[in-house]
Amino acid sequence: MTAVFVHGNPETSAVWGPLLTELGRTDVVLLSPPGFGAPLPDGFGATVGEYRDWLVGEVEALGEPVHLVGHDWGGGHVVNLAMTRPDLLRSWVTDIIGVFDPDYVWHPLAQIWQRPGEGEELVERMIGGPADERAERLVGRGITRPVADLLVAGQTADMGRAILALYRSAAQPVMAELGRDLPAAAARPGLCLLATADDMVGTDEQRRRSAVLAGARVEVLDGLGHWWMVEDPARGARVLRDFWDEVG
Repeated sequence: MTAVFVHGNPETSAVWGPLLTELGRTDVVLLSPPGFGAPLPDGFGATVGEYRDWLVGEVEALGEPVHLVGHDWGGGHVVNLAMTRPDLLRSWVTDIIGVFDPDYVWHPLAQIWQRPGEGEELVERMIGGPADERAERLVGRGITRPVADLLVAGQTADMGRAILALYRSAAQPVMAELGRDLPAAAARPGLCLLATADDMVGTDEQRRRSAVLAGARVEVLDGLGHWWMVEDPARGARVLRDFWDEVG
């Protein structure tokens, strides 16, 4: 059964490279959300709802239920699909379930992106300037240099526009309101990855509470951070294989 991977911000599908090498699967599809390694189409507003609808269309086109895996905002899109179109899934995996908790507060970077003026200035610094400096900033946040170089190469003005639109469309209470539908995601087996050193996607309690509502199993990735799939790809691959073996 096809395994589909969706990445987040400020990324391209290159973020999955080390993990896919460890998995060694050939039945893999990498989906790049518009603006994040794929063109930002005219008229696409890059809102939470539009990304959900985009992902629904992409998975529908595959013609069969899939194992859907999302990281960062990709994980948010996965949960939104699982809540609205579980019929498209055999299973789902996310590492960002905590953002749907009613008590979740967006991390400091997100709050800047959500503020007019300040957000534009921050995005300009992120995607402008020498590539080496931008790559080093990613390395400082847990990305290996080879992957960081690939991500920087894909960071464009389209990505900057998408970042601002997406985060502004997701300002609270939007995510909390979406989280009311988490029980609908229990229609298909779910797995919530809890990387203990990831401080951007909610507290341990918020993540566990949302996972319970979604009927999903929690797998703790002790000591790993936001980019667990790069930090320890062998461990990530083992967790996914075990989950897929379990759900069939």
